[in-house]
Amino acid sequence: MNRRDFTKLGLITAGAVFLKTQLLFSFFQGKEIYSDETVKTFRKIISKAISEKWDELPIGELMGKIATMLLNTPYEAFTLEGPGPEICRINLKGLDCVTFFENVLDIARILKKGRFSFEELINEVTFTRYRKGVLVDYTSRLHYTSDWIYDNVKKGVVKDITQELGGVRFPINVSFMSKHPEFYEAMKNHTEYINIIQQIENDINSHTYYYIPVDSIKDIEPKLETGDIIAVATNKEGLDYSHTGMILKDKTGKTRFMHASSKKKKVVIDKEIFEYIKGVESDIGITILRPL
Repeated sequence: MNRRDFTKLGLITAGAVFLKTQLLFSFFQGKEIYSDETVKTFRKIISKAISEKWDELPIGELMGKIATMLLNTPYEAFTLEGPGPEICRINLKGLDCVTFFENVLDIARILKKGRFSFEELINEVTFTRYRKGVLVDYTSRLHYTSDWIYDNVKKGVVKDITQELGGVRFPINVSFMSKHPEFYEAMKNHTEYINIIQQIENDINSHTYYYIPVDSIKDIEPKLETGDIIAVATNKEGLDYSHTGMILKDKTGKTRFMHASSKKKKVVIDKEIFEYIKGVESDIGITILRPL
């Protein structure tokens, strides 16, 4: 281990001490504590990344390395929800389709920036998860995938490469959250959020989005790369995208879909993306985001 790597590991240790202090503070403030299991998983990824110099890889390949360390992590829904005010929750021991790619992306981003503490991960997730990178309240979270795409393209986190790959206009008309507030605890407790969410939906619907229709996916598969984030477009009323994941090219060059599967109850490396999408009737295509 060279001096640079030793310094990195020292920063991890110092960060762990700082984090423990922050967690105690959070406890006494009545906020959710990040679990020891989550922090241990994070530190394991960072330590391996440093020892194997993953930070020198292109960010997509770096994401692939991180993602494989989360393989078989149990699927867990609603990990972002909880009592009290909105806080930036992170759980690496249970992932849904969004938190899977989100955590992989953000761990890769902090590694690229030469930052190695869990506190830095919290900051990075906050930046990508909330509108303009600022956590204000529940309504500032980017609930719709289309909103996440628009905001993170503007922030320079990802590039939407769908149109240049031959994508066509995706006529998004989201409305599900404002029409069904009974499904969201925060909106049941704060009815004033409903109008705000409706305004956000109207704003989302005013933007232009693109997708690759199902029948065209196979043609563009050779142009996809490990780390490309995939948003699965749906024709379900009031929604935009039904699922998310990322591309992991296997040793034969096949573009496998890696995702947190609610059906298989864990993070898996699934079929080639075309084969996966054509298996769900309501899935009409994909939007592709390349990490920057």
